[in-house]
Amino acid sequence: MLYTPESHEPLEPRPWDPDVALTTIREIAADCEASFDSPYWPVHPRDDDGTGPYATLYEGPSGVIYALDLLARRGLVDTTRDYVPVLERLVEVYRAKPEFEEWNHPPSLLGGETGILLALYRLATSPQIANRIAELVAANVADPHHEFMWGSPGTMLAARAIDRPDLWRESADHLRDAWEDSGLWTQDLYGRQEQYLGPAHGFAGCVLALAHEPSEELDRRASDAFRHFAVQEDGLANWPGLAGADLVTRQKDIRMQWCHGAPGMVASLAEIAPGDDEHERLLLSGGELTWRAGPLTKGANLCHGTAGNGLAFLKLFRRTGDELWLERARAFAMHAVAQVERERRALGRGHYSLWTGDPGTALYLALCLDSSATLPGLDDTDFA
Repeated sequence: MLYTPESHEPLEPRPWDPDVALTTIREIAADCEASFDSPYWPVHPRDDDGTGPYATLYEGPSGVIYALDLLARRGLVDTTRDYVPVLERLVEVYRAKPEFEEWNHPPSLLGGETGILLALYRLATSPQIANRIAELVAANVADPHHEFMWGSPGTMLAARAIDRPDLWRESADHLRDAWEDSGLWTQDLYGRQEQYLGPAHGFAGCVLALAHEPSEELDRRASDAFRHFAVQEDGLANWPGLAGADLVTRQKDIRMQWCHGAPGMVASLAEIAPGDDEHERLLLSGGELTWRAGPLTKGANLCHGTAGNGLAFLKLFRRTGDELWLERARAFAMHAVAQVERERRALGRGHYSLWTGDPGTALYLALCLDSSATLPGLDDTDFA
C-alpha cells in the first residue's frame, strides 16, 4: 500500500465551475477582512498548540495579508484595509517576543522576520526594508537547517524578491557545496540530524530553490535522487518523509501531501530535467497516485490539504500540456471549495492562514481559474 486510505475522502461529484471558484475566493477574502482583530486573526483549532497567536508568513497574519494582496493584484478581490501599519506592528511583535522560541530564527522565510518583512515589502517597498531583508538573507547563507522553512532555500527566494542576485548566488553556492554524494542534504532540525525528502523540510525544497538557475548537473543529481528514493508499485509512486525510512511514519500513517509525500515531490521536481522520459514517467506515477488516493481529510489547505495536492496536477499540466491534469486540478479545487464551506459551517468562521487555511486555498483556486502553476510563496514571481 502506497497511501493510507483513512487519510483521504471521496471526491465531491461537483463539476468545475469558475463562477463558484471566484465566489469562494471573494467569500474567503471578505471573511478575512470581517474577522480581523488587529494585528491578528483568530487562531484556528487545528493550528492552536498553545503557542499562538502567530505573526509569521506560514500561519500568521503576515501570510494572510500576503495572500489578500496577491489576490487583489490579480484583480480577483478588493481589500478595504491598510495593512502596512499592521505589518509594521507585527515586525515589532516578532522582535520583542519571537514565536516558537525553541526555533527562534529571524532569517526564516516562513517562520521568521524575513517573511513578515517580505509581506511588508510588497505593500510598502523601501530601501530600508530591502536592506534589512538583505541582512537576514546574508545571515542565513551557511545555515545548517538546509531546508525551506528556516534555511537558506527559503531566503534564496527572498533575495530574488528584493532583486539581489548576488545574495541568491552566495547561498546557492553554499547549498551546492553542502549537497552530499547521496543526492540529499542533511537537515539539523528538532534537535536531530536527518535527511528529509519533501519540499517543506528537505531535498525537494532545496532543489526547488536551486532550479531558479537551471543546469544539467542539477537535473542529473536531483533526478537520480528522485528515482532512488521512490517507492513504486503497479506503476504508481510515493516517497517517504525521511531517506531510508519506510513509507509508514512514526504516527503510523503514510503521508500523501505537499509537505511530505508524492504530491510535494511531484510539484517540486516537475520543473527540472526537461526531455528526460524516465523522470517524467516517475512524475506521472506520483501524480496518478495522488489522484487515486483522493482529497485529504485534513482540509483544503496548501501544506497538508487538498489544495496542496492539487498543485501537483497543475505542475504536470504545465510540464506535459495534457488537459487531463488541469481537469484533475479543478476537480480537487471544487472539493476544496466544499471543504472550506464545511469547516466554516462547523466553526462559524474561516481558517485564517496562508499555508494551513483558507487564504492559501483561495490562491489555489486562482491558479485553477487561469490554468497557471505558480506555487504561492515558493516562486519568486509571487513577490514581483
